[in-house]
Amino acid sequence: MPKDQYTLSDPTKLYSDIEPEKQHQPEPGLDTKLDPKADLGEDTYRGTERLKGRKALITGADSGIGAATAIAFAREGADVVLSYLPGEERDARRIVRLIEASGRTAVAYPGDLRDAGYCRELVSTAVAELGGIDILVNNGGKQIYNEDLTTLTDEQFDDTFKTNVYAMFWITKAALPHLKPGSAIINTTSIQAYSPSDILVDYASTKATINAFTKALAQQVGPKGIRVNAVAPGPVWTPLQVSDGQPQDKIARFGEQTPLGRMGQPAELAPAYVFLASAEASYVLGETLNVNGGMPTP
Repeated sequence: MPKDQYTLSDPTKLYSDIEPEKQHQPEPGLDTKLDPKADLGEDTYRGTERLKGRKALITGADSGIGAATAIAFAREGADVVLSYLPGEERDARRIVRLIEASGRTAVAYPGDLRDAGYCRELVSTAVAELGGIDILVNNGGKQIYNEDLTTLTDEQFDDTFKTNVYAMFWITKAALPHLKPGSAIINTTSIQAYSPSDILVDYASTKATINAFTKALAQQVGPKGIRVNAVAPGPVWTPLQVSDGQPQDKIARFGEQTPLGRMGQPAELAPAYVFLASAEASYVLGETLNVNGGMPTP
């Protein structure tokens, strides 16, 4: 594990002590039960006030990439509203404590992203609690593998699209009237948008949709000074993988197909979100930033 995100390290050797093992959790899965634990940057992320005074809303902020991003944003000086499922309260409370330990405000607002009403209330709560919003991270997602399209239920297909795509639409639509020039929207897509797995037809389809949504919206709101971008993770160790995101027989070799020969950690994704949220990315919009261990993309 690196000392911090600025420490020069051999990327093939990083996290060599973290090896995934077969394990199963019921959906949605918890970071606190993940074995081995994922690195969220709790002990390593060092902030430099790149987001000082900013107000962020992050979905899926209780665990994995969303949690690592929330920690990084807080250490860069941002206040954060966290969205997550009620069943993930244990994880969320831990992230709230870490944000508050950084001297920033953390607002926990649990709910189901499949509910349009909740998505709109989430935005209004963020505006009321933080006094505005200028960073939106649409990160919450659903991934359940299925090996045969004929057994992929209408309910799962609908749930995956509502969680991954509809919620992004509902939340972004509600947030836009509050976003001033200089604001940033960051959507989480995936390597699956470019290199879809045969067992993730519904999930991969949503991630391709997120890419298109991102690039189209960037053109629409760019003239208003609002930047829209996406991050496309590769195989990253999160509770999503052990709560039926992958078959059990693939867990032990998770990430070995990358040129680095290993899975990524959420802490390695957070700097990408910080960059896209920061003023350093003032000329970056409509971009999909791939953080995937070297897996080729278009």
